[in-house]
Amino acid sequence: MTVFLVLGVAGVLVLALSLVLGDVLDGPVEGLLDGLFDGLGSDVFSTAVLGSFVSALGFSGAIAEALGAPTLVSTAVGVGGGLVFGALAVWLTRLLRHDDATEPPSTTTAVGYEGVVLTAVPVDGYGTVRVLVGTRALRVNARLDGDHPLPLEAGERIQVTGSVSPTAVTVAPLWRELG
Repeated sequence: MTVFLVLGVAGVLVLALSLVLGDVLDGPVEGLLDGLFDGLGSDVFSTAVLGSFVSALGFSGAIAEALGAPTLVSTAVGVGGGLVFGALAVWLTRLLRHDDATEPPSTTTAVGYEGVVLTAVPVDGYGTVRVLVGTRALRVNARLDGDHPLPLEAGERIQVTGSVSPTAVTVAPLWRELG
C-alpha cells in the first residue's frame, strides 16, 4: 500500500507543479518522447495528464489494496483508475487549450443563442442585451422581434432571432408569465 500512496502523492505534486509553473514542464516531457506519439497530440503527454494518471493510479491502487485486493488486482484497478482520470485530463486540457473560435462573435453568429437583457427593450426602440456565443460574451443593441408586442425588462432571458446590423439584433423572450 505504501508504494501506491507514494505514487498518489507524487502525482499530486506533479499536478501542483503543473498548476504553478504551467507549460514550463511540458517541454522536457515532450522532448523525451519526440516523434514517438506524434499522432496523439501534445496534450496526451502534458504534465497535467501524467500527474492525473499517476495520482489516480496510486490512490485507486491504495484503495483497492486497503479493501483486501491482492497486489496484482490492486495494480490493475490502479491502472484503470489512472486511465480514466488521464483521459479526463486529456479532454479537459484540449477543451481549455483549443478554442475553435477563430474570429470574434458577431450578430450573425449570435442568432439562435440565448442571452439576458441589460437595459430594457421597449416595443418601439432599442435596448441592450448580452449573449454568450461559445465562450465569448457579445453585448449588442436589441429590438423586439415583430411577433412580441410587450417590452422586455432588464434581467429577462431572451433568444436572438435575427441580425439587424453589425451592432444590433432582434430578440424574443424565452419565457413570459401568463396572466
